[in-house]
Amino acid sequence: MVSGPSAPESGGNDRRAGAPAAVDLAKARVLVGGSGRGPLLRLRAPISFWGGVDPVSGRIADPRHPDYGAAIGGTVLVVPAAVGSSSSSAIMLELIREGTAPAAVLMGRADAILALGVVVARELGHSGPPVLELPAPAIDALPDGVLQVLEDGTLRRVG
Repeated sequence: MVSGPSAPESGGNDRRAGAPAAVDLAKARVLVGGSGRGPLLRLRAPISFWGGVDPVSGRIADPRHPDYGAAIGGTVLVVPAAVGSSSSSAIMLELIREGTAPAAVLMGRADAILALGVVVARELGHSGPPVLELPAPAIDALPDGVLQVLEDGTLRRVG
């Protein structure tokens, strides 16, 4: 007996033979469009990117931050809130230029300054991560693992 391709699962998820099922988890509000994929990195406290993140290494550089030393490059970075400086956009621009930026940024509270860094990077010809807003209860419900952010703001667990 020959079988055809399996039908997509409910919710538009795609399941290929031998691959784990992708599961749509939430729909975020898109602040800066795009798609990205990476391991979820949930910051445990708000952060000021100015002085709090080293754009060359892509690591949390503030020794007072509970996630000090964590590498944000290539992650789906959950930022409960950005604090402080209007220079955060410059740090995001430098992260993108250095190749140490997150694959996507999920914010508990929208921050236009941080998103502006991505917009400026794209205007300068760099590809920058999508930036999305997701309420805290939905952020808290996200499982650990690899997430994919789709163009429409869908968050999908893929691994």
